[in-house]
Formats: sequence, C-alpha cells, structure tokens
Amino acid sequence: MNKKSTGIIYPIILKVPDEKQALSGKDSMRFLRQYARQAVISSAQKNGIDLTVLESDRNGAPVSSNGVYWSLSHKPGYVAGVISDNQIGIDIEPIRPVSRGVFDRVIDNDERHLADRLSDALFFRYWTAKEAVLKAAGVGLKGLSKCKIQRIIDATTLIIFFQQMHWTVEHAYLDNHVASVVRRGKDIQWIIPDSSH
Repeated sequence: MNKKSTGIIYPIILKVPDEKQALSGKDSMRFLRQYARQAVISSAQKNGIDLTVLESDRNGAPVSSNGVYWSLSHKPGYVAGVISDNQIGIDIEPIRPVSRGVFDRVIDNDERHLADRLSDALFFRYWTAKEAVLKAAGVGLKGLSKCKIQRIIDATTLIIFFQQMHWTVEHAYLDNHVASVVRRGKDIQWIIPDSSH
C-alpha cells in the first residue's frame, strides 16, 4: 500500500444499480457489502492510496492498516465508503417516517431544542451523525445513549460530544437520503452520483 498524506477526506457515495436493488436476502447483503467496499477503495484512490485489502475484525468492524482507517455504509439504494488517516465513520440512510417512540429513544430533550422543528429529516440527520461518530470511535450502537448532539452549526454541519471529545460531522443530502461523515479537522469533498440520470 502506498500512502500519500492529504488534508481532504473524500466520502464516496455510489447509487446501487436498479437490477441489484431487486436482489433480496443474502444475495442483496453480499452485493451491498462488496459495492460499499468499492466505494472505500475509490475514496483511497482519490487520496492516492493503493488500498486493495480491507480487513475486518471478527465482529465485521473495519481494522485500520498502516495508519489508514476506513468506514462504509450500505442501504438498498446507495452505498457509501471513506478512508482517512484519522478514525473515521460514515453512515447513509433514506429519510422515512419514524415513530414517536423511536424518535424519543434516539433524541433527548436537549437535542430537540437545538432545531426549530422536529421532522423525519432531522431524526435521520441526528441518527446518521451519531452512527458515524460511533463507527469512528469503534464502539457501535451500544454507545448511542452517550452520543449527544451538542450544536447545529448549519444545514450541513453539527457537533457531537462523545467520549469526552467534540466530533464535527458533515452531511450530504441526495435523493431523499442523508449521509454523514466525521470530519476530524479535515476538509470534506463529497463524491456523489448525479441523481438526474
């Protein structure tokens, strides 16, 4: 693996081809995992890094190699992948209706008051941001209740407090989906498919 340092993080989002969206069960999961790994490899290539092996631990969590950290996410319509020389996390979700009970389990009163109004889009903005931070921290969803939105900077950036640290998260929106990536002091340049085709 050749490593080149860069001050930019390139999160890559790939649209799942229509014929692959028709897959179900294990075939769908196998394809989505592999396609998301292609997004990770594309992110590495944008950074001038030849990353051909992506190792996971026994729980399926990404394992860093030679100072390169990676993360991926996949849903039926889109996959996302990213690499960085810092801990990194990415998540993508379609925006869809959420029950009040789920909303209340994920978003507390302090977090609610940060926004002008509550909506399904806000829920998934918060959810993907928290998931990205939890992936970067390597703790998974067991840390969800301790991962708190602290401040909304603007429509695409917010701050989370977790493990005694402030984490900056940046969002991208496409085709009724929201994606979030941990910034960690770097500039973000999203690579997103043109959804008009």
